[in-house]
Amino acid sequence: MSTAVMDTVRYSSDGQLLDIHRAAAADAPTVLLWHGRGPAERDVLGALAAEVARLGATVVVPDWHPDAPDGGRPQLAASLRFTWDFVRDPAQVVLVGWSLGGRAAMATALRPDPPEGWRPAAVVGISARYNQPEPLLGLPSPMAVAAAAPPLPIHLVHGTADSVCDFANAHKFQRALAACGRTAPLTELTTDHAGAVMAEYAPELGRCRPAHSGSAHREGLRTARVIARAAGLPVPESQATK
Repeated sequence: MSTAVMDTVRYSSDGQLLDIHRAAAADAPTVLLWHGRGPAERDVLGALAAEVARLGATVVVPDWHPDAPDGGRPQLAASLRFTWDFVRDPAQVVLVGWSLGGRAAMATALRPDPPEGWRPAAVVGISARYNQPEPLLGLPSPMAVAAAAPPLPIHLVHGTADSVCDFANAHKFQRALAACGRTAPLTELTTDHAGAVMAEYAPELGRCRPAHSGSAHREGLRTARVIARAAGLPVPESQATK
């Protein structure tokens, strides 16, 4: 298993930070991972990103501010540009998002007019709603463009105990893709909204934090394996899904 090293850099003109969880191999695939609605929550995804890096992919995790007047759109765009410049081949980047970031990632990957002609090598949506318009980027809902989805691998991960984004929504999106001849594996986790990304809600903080033990950590390991497989790493399928 690879050993991860983390660097933190500024990536946008307004001073936003991102973490780079580096895999040991210089030629490792790259994952761009967007957090959810909470502002500047890259730390919430720290345990998940570190695990994906240990599995062999370098993971870029930016802070962004969905609560900003512009909805954080310039920051998402800046994180894309940073990642394109960071890697040797932007076409090999895997785009992953959680919750609101998952909807943004899926909408970005499936949009009919990809940003600067770019599409990711694969997209992974974690605990997201796919039947609502994408307000951050001004895009239609992923469900609405399922019929015209480009030929790239689509992966879905969702906790069956999710009370924030209903698991049934992910299942409906999977069926909509299947009706259009697209296969999108759905990994069902026995956890809640935060547990799907190896995190847990901390009432004393009023926000989520990384989980390093318990069911959230255990189920988050499964999410990490799905992401690693989407990046082309040799993780056995029996370990990635149930």
